[in-house]
Amino acid sequence: MKAHDGMYIGGEWRAAAGTDLIAVVDPADEQVIAHVPAGTAKDVDAAVSAAREALPAWAATPPAERAAKIAALRDVLVARKDEIAETVTAELGAPLPFSQKVHAGVPILVAGSYAELAASYAFEEEVGNSTVYAEPVGVVGAITPWNYPLHQIVAKVAPALAAGCTVVLKPAEDTPLTAQLFAEAVHEAGIPAGVFNLVTGLGPVAGQALAEHGGVDLVSFTGSTAVGKQIGATAGAAVKRVALELGGKSANVILPSADLAKAVGVGIANVMGNSGQTCSAWTRMLVHTSRYDEAVALAAEAAAKYGDRIGPLVNAKQHARVRGYIEKGVAEGARLVAGGPEAPREQGYFVSPTVFADVTPEMTIAQEEIFGPVVSIIRYEDEDDALRIANGTVYGLAGAVWAGDEAEAVAFARRMDTGQVDINGGRFNPLAPFGGYKQSGVGRELGSHGLAEYLQTKSLQF
Repeated sequence: MKAHDGMYIGGEWRAAAGTDLIAVVDPADEQVIAHVPAGTAKDVDAAVSAAREALPAWAATPPAERAAKIAALRDVLVARKDEIAETVTAELGAPLPFSQKVHAGVPILVAGSYAELAASYAFEEEVGNSTVYAEPVGVVGAITPWNYPLHQIVAKVAPALAAGCTVVLKPAEDTPLTAQLFAEAVHEAGIPAGVFNLVTGLGPVAGQALAEHGGVDLVSFTGSTAVGKQIGATAGAAVKRVALELGGKSANVILPSADLAKAVGVGIANVMGNSGQTCSAWTRMLVHTSRYDEAVALAAEAAAKYGDRIGPLVNAKQHARVRGYIEKGVAEGARLVAGGPEAPREQGYFVSPTVFADVTPEMTIAQEEIFGPVVSIIRYEDEDDALRIANGTVYGLAGAVWAGDEAEAVAFARRMDTGQVDINGGRFNPLAPFGGYKQSGVGRELGSHGLAEYLQTKSLQF
């Protein structure tokens, strides 16, 4: 798609307040493919003003009508699915088949789910002698990451619109073209002017201005825990609500009774998808000591198959960061059984699928989020030891448990300090709440729980 040279504010594309531009780089060949405007506080202020002006009418729109508009948006996304996939591939680097299935396909599912929820959600209930109303929280400042650019936008914007909120979106600077395409889809779907607004820009400038703006009632942020803490502190000072979806270091716990080959194979695939740039990826594989060597061999074999199947990392900074973590793993005594820090290609931000064995729980690569195609295999002695290791990080976003008996896996999963656990390879559910414990965040996305984040309650007593 051709990049817009302005911001989508109040239902139209407007010239940016400043003249600075952001270069959009294709990470597969390191070439600049477009430029978008670097938004300023003035752009954010204009967008928030448009959102506030549109709020009363949109909040008063019957839920069934809001549902119809979200359904229309879903239909536009379906019609433009190929363009979405091509755009994500160009600016993120994900292989086209993955972009078609995941980056374009999943947001369509999520948008459809909120079209249905907006029409069926109980925005009013009787509690004793009270009537309780669920009302929109107001203007939402949505700040989204680059790793799943459209999914993260839809996961925030769709429930906010379903709730009756209006939105100002500040997307990641690495993937602004997908956000601009989404703004086009909003316009084509006939969503009223000012209900959705887009400001492209840098996090420390446009993102900070949005988080701090007095006209924003809730900040929904997905990204690093470090930035999430800053946004939380800013919002706390203003007594402003936040929804934070942050980092992860998820454990893939393989109990002795599990189908080892399947558990290892699916576990490696889980991390290699999106080149490891997934906050919920199962980057720690926990294996009982009796099956450890077999698991290491299976993991090395599985990772080798992804050598030419995964895309690059998003940018030069991320490329250097991930390679640095791999070097750190070697320096701390972990054993490389696949991949390594050497760049597999001369051009592009590629990293080899990497697997470490002999990783101990206190190592840096077992504690910190790497955000690349790197798996750490950790041995455990018994279930209590596995649980201690699984829960032994500051994160608690996702995880997996494998066992021959489903009840055994469920019993273990219930003891894990994490927001979402897949049992024996359970499928993604767009209606299930997604979000973390501990430093993995505050609040939930997806389904009715995601919708509730954008609502506040009022009770009338009779």
